[in-house]
Amino acid sequence: MSTTRLKLYNDALTICGERILASLTENREPRRLLDHVWDNDGVKACLEQGQWRFAIRTTMRDYDPSITPEFGYQYAFQKPDDWVSTVGVCSDGFFRSPLNAYEDEEEFWYADLQTIYVRYVSNDSNYGGDLSKWTVAFADFAAAHFASKIIFKLTSDEKKRNSVIQWEERQLKRAKNHNAMGGPTQFPPAGSWSQSRSRRSSRERGNRGSLIG
Repeated sequence: MSTTRLKLYNDALTICGERILASLTENREPRRLLDHVWDNDGVKACLEQGQWRFAIRTTMRDYDPSITPEFGYQYAFQKPDDWVSTVGVCSDGFFRSPLNAYEDEEEFWYADLQTIYVRYVSNDSNYGGDLSKWTVAFADFAAAHFASKIIFKLTSDEKKRNSVIQWEERQLKRAKNHNAMGGPTQFPPAGSWSQSRSRRSSRERGNRGSLIG
């Protein structure tokens, strides 16, 4: 059975030990709490946790001529609106030549090539935002995540709260293991060193998106 928003909500409520919903319009506090999580990028938060194969999208990006970086890499590339996280950047459309000389900062990628090829996790309605494409393992993790976001409002039972948090951690690990078995990952996720370097570089450069050439 494919995941739907109602199924996601009810799986989360089951984890919390709450009565399930008959519909998404049922006038109950748990439903309103889940709506709040949904409306505040609850799905995106789950997609950010891994390189989920069902959510990976490939794109060719030409540089943005309206942006001229003050120093460093010559060209800036606007990220798509559905970008969640970067899986890999290459210099060729066959993704045989990973591009190591680039930076990933906020709304842009920066490189010395005028065209780059990017794989990224997308929350577009045809990719990660399509719940019917979710794997069972990822759907279980998403339900656990939603449950962890509302459990503190539903109960003051510390043991129950901790149990839900631990369940989310286990489901994330299970979902990642399942995802890894689907095939080899071409690009490892960015490590803490490269992430911190990007954050540092962003601070040093300021908001390069406002630099008009």
